[in-house]
Amino acid sequence: MPEVLTQAQIDEYHEIGGIVVKGRISGADLAEIQAAIEQSREEARGLTSSTERLDLEDSHTPDDPRIRRIKLPHTQYEVFQRLMTSDAILAPARDLLGPNLRLHTTKLNMKMAGFGAAVEWHQDMAFYPHTNDDVLAIGVMIDDMAEENGPLMIFPGSHHGPTLDHHVDGAFVGAVDLAAEGIDLNDAIKLTGPAGSISIHHGRVLHGSALNVSDRDRRILFYEMMAADAFPVMGSMTGFASLEEYDERMLCGEPTIEPRLSDWPVRIPLPQPSERGSIYEIQKGLKHRGFSIYDEGEVDER
Repeated sequence: MPEVLTQAQIDEYHEIGGIVVKGRISGADLAEIQAAIEQSREEARGLTSSTERLDLEDSHTPDDPRIRRIKLPHTQYEVFQRLMTSDAILAPARDLLGPNLRLHTTKLNMKMAGFGAAVEWHQDMAFYPHTNDDVLAIGVMIDDMAEENGPLMIFPGSHHGPTLDHHVDGAFVGAVDLAAEGIDLNDAIKLTGPAGSISIHHGRVLHGSALNVSDRDRRILFYEMMAADAFPVMGSMTGFASLEEYDERMLCGEPTIEPRLSDWPVRIPLPQPSERGSIYEIQKGLKHRGFSIYDEGEVDER
């Protein structure tokens, strides 16, 4: 029996590739997360470039710190590690992937009011193909996520289709040219909800998010994970130093050395771009940016 998700939510996730579940994160946890973000903002004060801990907006200055990502937040602040291993996060993941879960990565993407950077359209598993596609990302909505402040958007059902071309001029750029693929932006939907909600999206669903041009912040914490029997294929951007290190990423359940193979359309993210930073840097290689033609009024809210 499912732990927390209804059968309707499970069916919707499998059908469209993304759902929103309200009320999963407590007000106390949100306050602690916000305090950690403020600590990181003070850490960014005086910096002139991104570090191993913080990824800075292009418009950042030492006197006006602007962070677009806190890297691996679960290694920096206790609240993110504690939340990652709580039932608030793992129970809905178990309902979708089963009892044995392994961490892929964590990140906290921040779109501050008036200038938060867009994330171009992409599929997560274009970056890290695995032996099967029981892979998902859980997004913790730290702020109210509404249509005007750059919410996560998905193309419903796209996880049932191909892994699209994320290359330009023969190099991986981590983004899709919608026009070249014949994809209509009007078919996208927004995953919105109040602070404390979580979004869950499939690793193969095509998704992105626009600039935040509103007067409200839009910050979202991502926990990316997979079934324990999903192993990275050669050429994936996922790596591990040893089996012991890989098994240390187990979130719950038992590890395995028997990868499960499923029939899904793998593409390898090679050759890598010359600039190997965060997704924001990699996507600068995209020639036709999807959000330069973005019209807030044309995308349905879900």
